[in-house]
Amino acid sequence: MTTETSAAARDPYVLTADEVKEPPAGWRGSLRFLGPGLILSASIVGSGELIATTALGAEAGFALLWLVVFSTLVKVAVQVELGRWSIVTGQTALEGYNKVPPRFRGLGWISLLWILMAVVKVLQVGGVVGGLAAALSILVPIGSGPLEFTSLAIWTAVVVVAAIVSLYSNKYTLIERGAVGLTVIFVLITCVIAFGLPFTEVGYGLEEVRTGLSFTIPGGAVGAAIAMFGLTGVTSDEITYYTYWCIEKGYARWVGPNDGSPEWRERAKGWIRVMYRDALLSWLVYTVGTMAFFIMGAAVLHPAGLVPEGNDMITTLSHTYTETLGEWASTAYLLGAVAVLGSTLWAALPSWTRVAANAVSVCGGFDWRDTARRTWWMRAFTVAFPITWGAAYLYFSSPVFMVQTGGFIGGVFLIAVTVATWYLRRNEVDEGLRGGRWFSVALTVSSLLIVGLGVYTAISVFGGAN
Repeated sequence: MTTETSAAARDPYVLTADEVKEPPAGWRGSLRFLGPGLILSASIVGSGELIATTALGAEAGFALLWLVVFSTLVKVAVQVELGRWSIVTGQTALEGYNKVPPRFRGLGWISLLWILMAVVKVLQVGGVVGGLAAALSILVPIGSGPLEFTSLAIWTAVVVVAAIVSLYSNKYTLIERGAVGLTVIFVLITCVIAFGLPFTEVGYGLEEVRTGLSFTIPGGAVGAAIAMFGLTGVTSDEITYYTYWCIEKGYARWVGPNDGSPEWRERAKGWIRVMYRDALLSWLVYTVGTMAFFIMGAAVLHPAGLVPEGNDMITTLSHTYTETLGEWASTAYLLGAVAVLGSTLWAALPSWTRVAANAVSVCGGFDWRDTARRTWWMRAFTVAFPITWGAAYLYFSSPVFMVQTGGFIGGVFLIAVTVATWYLRRNEVDEGLRGGRWFSVALTVSSLLIVGLGVYTAISVFGGAN
């Protein structure tokens, strides 16, 4: 094997017959091949849940608890279907988006829409950077009092530099291990606080939980319900990211190039089953984390009539825990906030660097399968993005507004992602690899709900709905 061939074989975006691997059978054999979904979990449970989901719990109380499970589950079918296409073709989401007609001067309309969305998404990830800086400023004020500008600016700079230094290498194994570690930490801390509340004076009982799981939407809570569906679970961002992580884990490389043989089809089916298990584990993790944050808002803030905004979200919660449970609970919550938002940034930065570099490639900037050029562009964005996000936070200084703005535009873009998924499924995935009848039903229901959400969001943004 020549040096060039060897380098290509090690590149997960280049499929060669030499790299095929037979898929494992069952959960036990699959465990060491899971990982893409856990990177997604790290991204999901911090991007909106700490801030937006807690606020929704504060607004609606326990009444919408059932919607946490529903809204996280219903979008998984689109994620899995796009992941399936990526595994059997070895291509990334942006490459797929660019195939969907109509096209303008070589770029598909979904690619153009993604570029527009990415600009607005600077606010959302900037809100994550700001929330992390705010939590650190409360824990350890530097240069001024907690949440004063000097302390926030210093901690924002620290977060930006730490993100660049720790993730500059952009190695998949480092990203996966860090995401798993941070996910374990934040799930343990948040679950201890949220599910331990019944044993305190701020407790909630089985009646509240039963009411919250009763599949009803109280009058006046329709807007909160729509926001819940749009901001929880996988969003257009994570669905897009997932294809890159599935490829870098090795699923597509182990399936190998499509030679039309029965052996290839069986390998593809096997690795798709592994991807199913990966997505299911991910769903369980981020659903439990999302429920924990919603319960915090419903049990602690809703009875007090508090729906805080801006940096007050973290301040109010930490002070509430101090007053009701003692200083230990406030410190635990702040450490959980740092772990949650840190894990989101850990997963979001390498995800965005990949998609942004892929966008440059799709626009004709370089060949995506040129490993050296791809790495250069990823590292350039690894430096540029954190600086931009930090600057956006210091300018707007409102994590809730920033996260929700990104969530709204992401809800609209979900329509485009759904359209692309169906187009690629119909044109590039063999019928025998598309999943059974029940999966097709789930994908149809998921798609209809996503389109409905996107239309409602667009109407709301332009003032056409109350």
